[in-house]
Amino acid sequence: MLVPFGIFLIVLFLSGLRISQAWQQTLVFRLGKLNRVRQPGLFWIIPWIEHITPVDMRTVTTSVDQQETITRDNVPVKVTAVIWYEVVYASRAILKVKDVDRSVVQIALTSLRNIMGRHSLDEVLKEQESISQTLCTVIDKVTEPWGVKVSRVEMRNVEIPESMQRAMAQEAEALREKRARLIKAQAELEASLKLKEAAGVIMENPAGLELRRMQMITEVGAEQNTTTIIMMPSEFVTLARNVAELAHDISVHKKNQQQHPGESTAAAMQNSGSS
Repeated sequence: MLVPFGIFLIVLFLSGLRISQAWQQTLVFRLGKLNRVRQPGLFWIIPWIEHITPVDMRTVTTSVDQQETITRDNVPVKVTAVIWYEVVYASRAILKVKDVDRSVVQIALTSLRNIMGRHSLDEVLKEQESISQTLCTVIDKVTEPWGVKVSRVEMRNVEIPESMQRAMAQEAEALREKRARLIKAQAELEASLKLKEAAGVIMENPAGLELRRMQMITEVGAEQNTTTIIMMPSEFVTLARNVAELAHDISVHKKNQQQHPGESTAAAMQNSGSS
């Protein structure tokens, strides 16, 4: 009688042994009621009276299906997001919600649509980090009673219509062209100021102009070896300018005499009388 009873006790003891993994917490239910929460390791339950439900406590990474929504400025966009969350209270995750993973994804879907509708297209494209932070806060507030902590939410992809893409490309091209023209104009302004300073220095010392001219001739000779250069002193240029100005004055004077001969005669008589 003792041998069968001893074998029964051994079998009963062995059948009640359970092992909880390092990343799990195990809920022990006795006759349908939560009795205790076991940490990782070896423990024993009463067979046929108690049963266990292990809960994974590791961080879960799940992708939210692509959602088509409309921004505040009535632009349709398709957004895909990724959520990182973990169970911090195993009892809440089992007792408060039926399927915690599916529930978190559904909350993320509805929150994503609502938040996208509050922002314009430019804000969605430029402020993705702040929008992701807001989305994380909203989802975590809803999942907190379930014992779930949402640690991070990232928008993985934002798709916009092709017509809007072309319009944005044209806008970006126009902005780049504007920036290039402004930079070029600024460079020309700075160059003109430097040339003005250089001209002032050269006017103080005319010999500097001759040195600069010889330097330019050297550069031209190095680049275009077949070019013939005739050097002319700067005095010739000054003389030619003076002769041109004198000829212009004479031609203007003759033209005035032809148009107003009476005034010229009266002026001559008045000059002779005064003499």
